[in-house]
Amino acid sequence: MCMSLEEDGCGSVACSPMACTIFARLGRVLAALLAGAALAAVLGCGAGSSDDRGAAVEQGESLSGPQSAGEPSVEDAGAGTDGGSDGGGDGDARQPEEQSPGEGDSTPLPDEVPADASAATAEPGGSIRSTPREDVPSALRDRGHPDHPEPLIDLSEIRSGGPPPDGIPPLEDPAFEPAGEVDWLAEVEPVLALEINGDARAYPLRIMTWHELVNGTVGGVPVTVSYCPLCNSAVAYDRRVGDRILDFGTSGELFNSSLVMYDRQTESLWSHYTGTAVAGHLTGIELDLIPVQTVSFRSFLSTYPQGHVLSLDTGHSRSYGQNPYEFYDSSGRPFLFSGPFDERLEPLARVLALRADGEGAVIPLDVLAERRVVPFSFAGRELVALFEPGTASALDSRNIAEGRDVGATGVFVRSVEGRPLDLSASTGGGFVDATTGATYDILGRPAAQGAAALAPVEHLDTFWFATAAFYPEAEIIGQ
Repeated sequence: MCMSLEEDGCGSVACSPMACTIFARLGRVLAALLAGAALAAVLGCGAGSSDDRGAAVEQGESLSGPQSAGEPSVEDAGAGTDGGSDGGGDGDARQPEEQSPGEGDSTPLPDEVPADASAATAEPGGSIRSTPREDVPSALRDRGHPDHPEPLIDLSEIRSGGPPPDGIPPLEDPAFEPAGEVDWLAEVEPVLALEINGDARAYPLRIMTWHELVNGTVGGVPVTVSYCPLCNSAVAYDRRVGDRILDFGTSGELFNSSLVMYDRQTESLWSHYTGTAVAGHLTGIELDLIPVQTVSFRSFLSTYPQGHVLSLDTGHSRSYGQNPYEFYDSSGRPFLFSGPFDERLEPLARVLALRADGEGAVIPLDVLAERRVVPFSFAGRELVALFEPGTASALDSRNIAEGRDVGATGVFVRSVEGRPLDLSASTGGGFVDATTGATYDILGRPAAQGAAALAPVEHLDTFWFATAAFYPEAEIIGQ
């Protein structure tokens, strides 16, 4: 790893000039934060803070977008700059906040929510109350407690990302605003698009980069939406586990350079990347993953004009719209990753990744961008991957809205109502089925009103090093 706290950058490990520049900047950030008695969030998908998590966590969520220029870069980040009109103020996303551990999220996403699913826990605003803290040993504080089940991973491979637990504050019960009224997002800005039971929410990466976790309720389902900048991965989870309704915080730790979450009910440790509890009372429990796509704000608004976007009114002062990981996705090495590299692809090559039953597969994004449509089989299902240009990278330029075009992806079942699909990119935009002439957008929605939508499949837009670390035998499709 190339990292130094010195002004001129790199240590003894060789790296590319770009990587040296990045890690030199990160080193200066660390030095500034250490001098102020605070460690930076830029060191990892670290912790999130919450106030009194003993109170119920209720939520509604929405999408947020592009940021204005002039916010601090990685070099400036510890200096307490003012974020301006976007609501980022005197704080820094990498500045830990004091907070006590609270309560959590969890669990699988059903196709339909039972009529009484939230009857006992629904708050007046339609949000769902998390269950209380349980009297069980905490893996957050004591990984080696004798009452813990055998961990799923070598705990020595969990390493500090810098901030303390909840030092990067998750959002609890955040405000959302109608997508059609949002005027602070550029059309190309990346947002996480989530739709459950007709409730469509957008979570702008300009906000998610600084908070990493949002605990809430969407379409009557208690969910957590997560984003880890270091492995460029967005995952959404159903927060229900049996009778528990969990909510999650950031532990301040990393595993395979990926966020390690903890639930506030048992303080078990969870892998953000897989949604599995790897240590503590709930070891072995897997959350149900909910399909979420990273698309442009323009695409979200076009598909869901009545949808909602996560508001800039988060209750925190951050430089929203500023990318604290400037040029990270064009560097040669991932940050704070100590494992071996799978040399089949470059470590920071962007890939579309799928996983099922412990197996993984990827489609390199350059392959998908060239073909636009890639039909394939995985885990016994016939699927199709789609690519649409026009979405900015959140990990490229200082201002996210100015990031280079990395496009957006979607994965869907390759049939509609039992009919096989034969899709191709349409010259007029979208994707057309050769058999029926039906056109669909990148979110799988049909152009024809009343027509059936494509069935989304959970996938990751991520970096190759992360997929290879979690799924060493991952198949590479399309090469």
